[in-house]
Amino acid sequence: MRDIKTVDLEDARRVIAAGEKKAEAQGQPVNIAVVDVGGVLVAHVRQDGAWIGSVDVAINKAFSARAFDVSTQALGENAQPGGQFYGIQDSNDGRVMIFAGGMPLVSGEVVVGAVGVSGGTGEQDQAVAQAAAGAL
Repeated sequence: MRDIKTVDLEDARRVIAAGEKKAEAQGQPVNIAVVDVGGVLVAHVRQDGAWIGSVDVAINKAFSARAFDVSTQALGENAQPGGQFYGIQDSNDGRVMIFAGGMPLVSGEVVVGAVGVSGGTGEQDQAVAQAAAGAL
């Protein structure tokens, strides 16, 4: 049997805690989601006051970052007209998010999951996602 590295609940809690700390420092409540190596949700937190409509967005940003092993910010930059990924947001039944705030979670050189953040500006979401990913 093959041993596959993936984030577990303990990892997800640590990632989320770091993200929450950054979001609180920014003064902007957000949703933070963590998915495992298969893109399946491990944990999600909606901070008090964070938009309900951002729950799905955070989860799908995490999925997108894992599905393509790239930040959703970079994916979005390449999804503009004329870009190599133009139209990618229409794939996967519309689950692909091309807004900043999704980051792969890397252990060594291996992607083991991803984090998605939604509820602030793109810059705020990206900053929280980077802080969260750094906690792995």
